[in-house]
Amino acid sequence: NKAKVVEIATFDLGEGVSVEDFAKVDARVEAEHVSQQPGFVSRETGATETGWVAIVHWETAADAQASMDSFPTAPAAADFMGMMNAETMRMTRYDIN
Repeated sequence: NKAKVVEIATFDLGEGVSVEDFAKVDARVEAEHVSQQPGFVSRETGATETGWVAIVHWETAADAQASMDSFPTAPAAADFMGMMNAETMRMTRYDIN
């Protein structure tokens, strides 16, 4: 396992956004952007009726930060950002022992 860092992001979906609709956009973001970033190892997601969690494994904390820094301007991320409630976003990184 090359992963040395796990990143956990939680947020609520925007008003009127269904889990089903967001899941399609999220899958596109993973395929077109996140999984293409240097140091990416794996990603999994989960949902409640109104919320979302993304768990991403990275080789290093620097890789995770570089991906986060590139995310807001990534073409694949525009719909994703528009469908989430950014005010509820919480992201934490943990070193894997």
